[in-house]
Amino acid sequence: MQRIRSLNIGWQLLKSSCEVAAKQANTSSLTSRNYSNLPPPQGPNSFGLLFDIDGVLVRGRTLIPAAKQCFRNLVDRNGKYKVPVVFVTNAGNCMRQTKAEHLSHLLEVEVSPDQVMLSHSPLRMFTQFHKMRVLVSGQGPVEEVAHNLGFQDVVTIDKLREAYPILDIVDHNRRPKDGIPPTKGLRPIDAVILFGEPIRWETNLQLIVDVLQTNGNPDTPWSSMHYPHIPVLACNMDLLWMAEAKNPRFGHGMFLVCLESLYKKVTGYDLKYEALIGKPSVVTYNYAELLIRQQAERLGWSTPVKTLYAIGDNPMADIYGANLYNRYLQASRHTKAQMQAKSGGGGADPLAETVDDAPKMTSAELGGASSAYGAEEDLPERCSSILVCTGVYSRDQQELPSDTTQTVTEQHIFHGHRDFRFDPSLTQPSFIVQDVKEAVEMVFQEEGWPLE
Repeated sequence: MQRIRSLNIGWQLLKSSCEVAAKQANTSSLTSRNYSNLPPPQGPNSFGLLFDIDGVLVRGRTLIPAAKQCFRNLVDRNGKYKVPVVFVTNAGNCMRQTKAEHLSHLLEVEVSPDQVMLSHSPLRMFTQFHKMRVLVSGQGPVEEVAHNLGFQDVVTIDKLREAYPILDIVDHNRRPKDGIPPTKGLRPIDAVILFGEPIRWETNLQLIVDVLQTNGNPDTPWSSMHYPHIPVLACNMDLLWMAEAKNPRFGHGMFLVCLESLYKKVTGYDLKYEALIGKPSVVTYNYAELLIRQQAERLGWSTPVKTLYAIGDNPMADIYGANLYNRYLQASRHTKAQMQAKSGGGGADPLAETVDDAPKMTSAELGGASSAYGAEEDLPERCSSILVCTGVYSRDQQELPSDTTQTVTEQHIFHGHRDFRFDPSLTQPSFIVQDVKEAVEMVFQEEGWPLE
């Protein structure tokens, strides 16, 4: 309960700061110039778009051709967005500003940092860890990223290795050459933050296990007494992702599998996560919805966004996550209807049977989200998932189900995270299209909006 209470406080602080930023943005010509002055939608047809990046817009550093035309259609003649757009990626090895500049260059439309959500973005709400000494793992500017998210006392794997030079000895060329150098004796680590796959897996795996087995002080002997271990927060659970190669590449989810297996083999215990963040966790979509809501306000929309369309290429991350969030939205509406019925303000809930039959979400799937978010008046009614065939999923490699009750990956090996249940229905997309251009065209047709 203490953990949920802390997260709720962090979420409210984050929401308040975002709302202040949004109000400032509404009066700022620099930010508002990104949004079209088209008349706001009337009635139910208000929607927002969530775009995955790798496998949807790009393959590695190469732009997928359909993406550029797609975004030409999403902006008006002045280059302003017609609808709210957020880029939701499980990448996390850079700053939002850097990713926004890169997308702007590739797509030839202006992308602002507040339209970009990286796998680690929700860590801003985990304020109970911000004053702790945290060990960060990943690549790129991980220390800068951590400070930007609010963490004040950050130790990198390189700093830890420098402080304890005899811990990392797999690579003979990196071993101390002249005797045993002295250690620097860092203060104990309080928590571990896993941003993304590192470059030297053996180094990170060794030092992280050292930290977990010594209660944050790797200069002391391992002990089975240190269980449960210090908190571990992991971002990006993608087992595989799509770059330029013809076949998928290992992602951070694969690194987590290695870490979990090593820890279990050494200790006999399961590695425990304080939070799993990034797609497909619900907290990631809560955060993305907040960004969509801000953009709708900047567009001058007076009606809440009713539908989110999440476009992705990975059934176990993008599709599972969007469908899990849709289930969360239905459960939130059901809870709200029940409260209204008890107070005499509403009738029978048409969603009751569907929601009651659905399995309860695990704490890992929620990723820190709780019923507090479901109390919002303006949550979307639904989140639809759209699977494209330009990335992890391909029509050339997998047969499409002839029966819509079947799932795309039902007969295949489960590629989701250990702490997520394999629910085949959650890997079934609402729509399957060839590429992102076809996806956007379909959405506009579904919503009755002209694309030109």
